[in-house]
Amino acid sequence: MTALEAYELTTQGGGTDFARLVKACESFGPYCLIGGLAVNCYVEPVYTLDADIVVIASRLYKLAGHLQEQGFQADDHLHSLNVQAPGSDLRIQFTTDERYQAFLSRSVEAEVLGVRVSVASLADVTQGKLWAYSDPQRRLSKRKKDELDLIRLAEEHPELKSAYPSALKELIDRG
Repeated sequence: MTALEAYELTTQGGGTDFARLVKACESFGPYCLIGGLAVNCYVEPVYTLDADIVVIASRLYKLAGHLQEQGFQADDHLHSLNVQAPGSDLRIQFTTDERYQAFLSRSVEAEVLGVRVSVASLADVTQGKLWAYSDPQRRLSKRKKDELDLIRLAEEHPELKSAYPSALKELIDRG
């Protein structure tokens, strides 16, 4: 069984929904993955149900409308627009945080779940994780997941540690 087949089974169609999502994003202009799926492009992958994405801010709600026409459900949140296909476990989160807009011009191509997609650069994925890790408003469990992603990135790309907070560098150095 391939990784895509396993993901498709465990997310109840999330792989197919991801492919549909990417096709829709491509038709609305630049986009890129950020978050856990993007981290997985640079290190040994771990399982995640989230697809975190940034798109051109002015096109986000048109894209959301297009996805709703295809049967996806959309919900506005403080820093994101969340979209999900009924019955699917894939959780799609479009960030509305303006800081991520610059990531679009520096994105790279990678294969994710069997689909060629635009992914934030390694430096930008790391920066996004640092923002999330440092956000005191995020739940502790989310910040710990971000911390783990940052540790995984630093183990594979030690040069990234220079941008990390001192406490995180010390934790990594203690091994």
